Amino acid sequence: MSRKPRVWMGIGLVVLVYTTALVFLAFDRNSNSASDTIRPTVITMAPVWGLALALAMAARSDRRS
Repeated sequence: MSRKPRVWMGIGLVVLVYTTALVFLAFDRNSNSASDTIRPTVITMAPVWGLALALAMAARSDRRS
């Protein structure tokens, strides 16, 4: 893999971590307990992380025919 896709994957990872923190803080603002914060954050961000992981794996795979 060349250097350019790795840079874009790194930038994507930083953006994903930042948005996860923002979602956590948004849920934490109105919560009364830890489970009121963690559970909605995981439910919201798990599909996003799963999609990001699948796309990263697809981008890294060598498609030599």
